[in-house]
Amino acid sequence: MTSASVVGGSGFTGGELLRLLAGHPEFEIQQTTSREYANKTVGSVHPNLRGLDLRFVAPDSLDPVDVLFVCVPHGVTMEHIAEYRDLADTVVDLSADFRLPDAELYDTWYDGHVAPEHLADAEYALPELNRENLPGADLIASGGCNATSTMLGLLPLVEAGLLTPDDRVVADVKVGSSEGGAGGGVASSHPERSGVVRPYAPTTHRHEAEIEAYLDLQVSFTVHAVEMIRGSAATCHVYPSELPATKDMWSAFREQYGDEPFVRLVAGGGGVYRYPEPKAVAGSNYAEVGFELDERNDRIVVFSAIDNMMKGSAGQAVHAANVALGFEETAGLEFTGLHPVGSP
Repeated sequence: MTSASVVGGSGFTGGELLRLLAGHPEFEIQQTTSREYANKTVGSVHPNLRGLDLRFVAPDSLDPVDVLFVCVPHGVTMEHIAEYRDLADTVVDLSADFRLPDAELYDTWYDGHVAPEHLADAEYALPELNRENLPGADLIASGGCNATSTMLGLLPLVEAGLLTPDDRVVADVKVGSSEGGAGGGVASSHPERSGVVRPYAPTTHRHEAEIEAYLDLQVSFTVHAVEMIRGSAATCHVYPSELPATKDMWSAFREQYGDEPFVRLVAGGGGVYRYPEPKAVAGSNYAEVGFELDERNDRIVVFSAIDNMMKGSAGQAVHAANVALGFEETAGLEFTGLHPVGSP
């Protein structure tokens, strides 16, 4: 078995990672850390994990391990990356600290970077985008959830040459309250969140940097907070120089995702769920993608939906670790979701 520990296991994403690792055929959980809940059982914080015989330990009590998953706020991993890499053969970071390929981007989009010498070693975790570089990687950076949902929708068009850097793209993303983390804040409290469709990042959302870096696209990007718990749904309005035929769109999406284990193509079929939506993938590592052509306005509308804590974070991290370590890609990630469900 491959030993694994989770730094920051008391948050929502940390809990999802522990859930996935507990059911994974190749991993054995060694430790998980929390300053606030040290010595308390994991089940006292994550009630769905009450059957897990594990207690939180203080961050300075970590032992060496094969794989270290790090679920801490932005800025923490970069301060401790040398220590983490000494503790583990493979480090998988779920913060934003190593998602971008160079320090200049951190100067532009964040507050700089204190360990830029490690950036060249980091591999972007999203397998659908970076699978060929993940085997053997020892520093893996899980992507941002809103960037993930947007890029999964746009990637087939880029790879097929139907979308170029000169084409205009407008991305409108709706996200659930779990994106704010377990700490949350006033804006994430139920009385304030309930019933809203609230623009919280009208322009210059930090996840734009990932889209520009990995798809070579400039995207006009807006994010809304809506009343759901799990989910990131991206609607992208694409204005190409030449509108493709419907058959070319189908070819592009099937070519890109026909063999992908966690992407489902959902485009205008019958029934209630005719297009991608987060409710259909809640709790799973699946992404749904789809499209429609608007010939009247020379526009492509691309839809994509993920669970922000799974495909947009913990599930993506485990999927990338599976590829890096040579495990079966779907190991520990086979759950297909539930239907019907209430609030996703």
